[in-house]
Amino acid sequence: MIARIILRFLLSLLLASVVIFLLLRLVPGDPARVALGVTATDEAVEALARQLGTDRPLIVQYLDWVGGLLTGDFGMSLASRQDITPLIVDRAQVSLILCGAAMVLSLLIAIPLGMWTSNRVLPTAAQIGIAIPSFLTGILLVTVFSVHLGWVPANGWIPPGTDVVGFLQRIILPVIALTLVQAAILTRYVRTAILEVLDKEFIRTARSTGASISEALWRHGLRNAALPVLTVAGLQLTSLIVGAVVIERVFLIPGLGSMLLDSVARRDLTAVQTIVMLLVVFTLTVNLVVDVTYRLIDPRIRRSA
Repeated sequence: MIARIILRFLLSLLLASVVIFLLLRLVPGDPARVALGVTATDEAVEALARQLGTDRPLIVQYLDWVGGLLTGDFGMSLASRQDITPLIVDRAQVSLILCGAAMVLSLLIAIPLGMWTSNRVLPTAAQIGIAIPSFLTGILLVTVFSVHLGWVPANGWIPPGTDVVGFLQRIILPVIALTLVQAAILTRYVRTAILEVLDKEFIRTARSTGASISEALWRHGLRNAALPVLTVAGLQLTSLIVGAVVIERVFLIPGLGSMLLDSVARRDLTAVQTIVMLLVVFTLTVNLVVDVTYRLIDPRIRRSA
C-alpha cells in the first residue's frame, strides 16, 4: 500500500531528526562559548545563548528547529550569527545541479552500454571505473585537462544564468569525475538485469517474429529489467551526494557538501544539523519515489502488498 510507504517515510524522518538533534548535543562545549571564544565573558556568553536559543530546554530547541525546517526557516549560524536559509538554498542548488547532471549522464551511458555488453564480456574500462574513487578521478582530470592541456579551468563555479560558457567549462570536469564511477556501477547492474530477461519467454516470442536481440530488448526487455536498475539508480543517486562532498572540495565548488565541511570545522551546530537533516530528507525521498515507482511499473508488487 502506498499509504503504508508514506507512513514509514514520515516515521523515518521523525526518528532521523531526533537522532541528529541529540547526537549533535553530545558534542562537548557550550555552543555560545565556542562561537565567542575562550576569552569571552560569562555575560556575553549568556547573552548570545539567549539570542540563539541554546539556553532553552532541549525539547523546546528541537521543536523550534523542526518547525523552522517545515516553514523554510533554517535558523541562525552559530559562527556568523546570520540567517543561514538563503546560503543553504544557494548551496543546495549548486549540489543538485552537479549531482543531477552526473546522474543523467550516468544513465545515458549505462543503459545502452549495459544492453550492448549483455551478450559480451564486460569492458575492462567499466570494471576499472568501479574501482577508482571519484576524487582520484577528479584530480587526474584536473592534472590532464586543466594543468597540462589548459582546456578548461581547474576549479571554481559560475551560475548557469550568469555565463553559460563559463558554467559549462567549470562543471564538465566534476560531472565527469562523478559520472565515471556511477556509470561503471550502473552499467554492471544493467547488464546483469538484461542477462536475466534474455531467456524469458517474451524475448523468445519477440525473436520468433523476426526481431533482433537489440530490438527485442528495447521493446520488451528494458521495462522488465528496469526494477533492479531502478533500485540501484536510487541508491547511486544518494551516494552521489556523498561523492559530491569530496568533489566539491577538489574543484572548489560552493555546494552543500563544502558548506557542511566548513560548518563542521567551525563547530556551527545549527548549520551542521540542518544540512545533515536535508541530506537525510533527500535520501529518504529518493527511496520513497523508488518504492512508489516500483508499484507503478510492476503490478505484481501492488497485488502482493
